[in-house]
Amino acid sequence: MRSELFSPEHQEVQTNDRWALQSKRMLRCRLDPGAPEIVSSAGAMVAYQGEMKFKYQGSGGGMKLVKKLATGEGANMMRTTGNGEIFFAKNGSQIFLIQLEGEALSLNTSKMLAFDSSIEWDIKMIGGGLGAGLVAGGFTNLFLQGHGMVAITSHGEPLLLDCSQQPTYVDPQAVVCWSANLQPQIKNDFNAGALIGRGSGEAFQLAFHGPGFVVVQPAEY
Repeated sequence: MRSELFSPEHQEVQTNDRWALQSKRMLRCRLDPGAPEIVSSAGAMVAYQGEMKFKYQGSGGGMKLVKKLATGEGANMMRTTGNGEIFFAKNGSQIFLIQLEGEALSLNTSKMLAFDSSIEWDIKMIGGGLGAGLVAGGFTNLFLQGHGMVAITSHGEPLLLDCSQQPTYVDPQAVVCWSANLQPQIKNDFNAGALIGRGSGEAFQLAFHGPGFVVVQPAEY
């Protein structure tokens, strides 16, 4: 049997690393008994080899539960344990690995692919409260902090912007992640009359300003 499908670039990359990109759009994680669980976006698993167990990622109670019930976030995450290899992907998006070494990162929840369960997480709402988040379409983000690996996605080649020199405004649907020390605010550049008969996708932006970065993708979803 002959086919380009069987060429080396389409075969599994052999490595002992716990987290390894198989391509720009496919991630492989190795799990061993006793190793930290992997928290992933529900539906991101595309294949696995060996024995795996999957369970719903609970809210953790307290304010996490309140925010999860109010925003719906957190209900789309799964925890995986086992012995073998598991492969993750999301809608053909590019995947990037970030090693946290005690730092924190804010992430557009829809761009989260997977992270080590050793990392602490929380649900944040843009604008300082639930009402402000709902104004921008209910936009929330995932706050990650600690030690471990994080896998994020970008639909297309991402762009890293420096927010320290001047205010930076980003479409909420295009933002991927940003420095956790930055506190984005919701900005509205349009009046109601300007939106009549038009799409309102660009009516709101997230405003960033301060020492840090924001990553955007070349797509608005």
